[in-house]
Amino acid sequence: MQTIILGGGCFWCTESVFLSLKGVQSVVSGYMGGEAATANYQTVCGGNSGHVEVIKIEFDESVLPLEVLLDVFFGTHDPTTKDRQGNDVGSQYRSVVYYTDEQQKPTVDRTINKLRDMGLNIVTEVHPAVEFYKAEEAHQDFFNRNPGQAYCNFAIPPKLAKLRKEFSKYMVS
Repeated sequence: MQTIILGGGCFWCTESVFLSLKGVQSVVSGYMGGEAATANYQTVCGGNSGHVEVIKIEFDESVLPLEVLLDVFFGTHDPTTKDRQGNDVGSQYRSVVYYTDEQQKPTVDRTINKLRDMGLNIVTEVHPAVEFYKAEEAHQDFFNRNPGQAYCNFAIPPKLAKLRKEFSKYMVS
C-alpha cells in the first residue's frame, strides 16, 4: 500500500473522484501545510491558517499505479489556476501534491513535466508530506452521505463525468 496526499480544491469534490477508483483502499479528508499548530474547517476556510484542504489516499499500486492516480488528479481539477478551483477561491484550495515517500517525487515531477511539455502552465506545488490533520467526521465521505447538497450537485458531477470518460477502466464497477 502507498499513501499520497492531494489538494485540488474542495475536499468534498476530490474525495468523490478517488473513492470511485479501483485500488483505492481509503480516502480521508483533512488539512495539511499550514503554520498553525492545529487545523479545523472553520479556520482553514477562513484562509488564514496556511493549510490546504487535502485528501489522504491509501492505494494499492499493483491495481492503480501512481502514474494513473496522478493522471486522474491532474485530469479532474485545474492545475493551472493559483489558489482557485472554480468557485472555491483562496490558498486553502491550491493545487498541491504532498508525497509520502521520496520514491514518489520523481513520478510526480515526471507527470508535471509531461503536462508542461503539452503547453500547460502547471502551478501545482510539490512538497514532502507534513503533519496531516483529519477533517471533522461531517466532512468524511461527504457527497455519498449528502447527495442532495447543492454545492456538491453543482461541482462533483462534471468531475465524475470526466472520470468516466477518460479513466473508466480504473473505476469501481
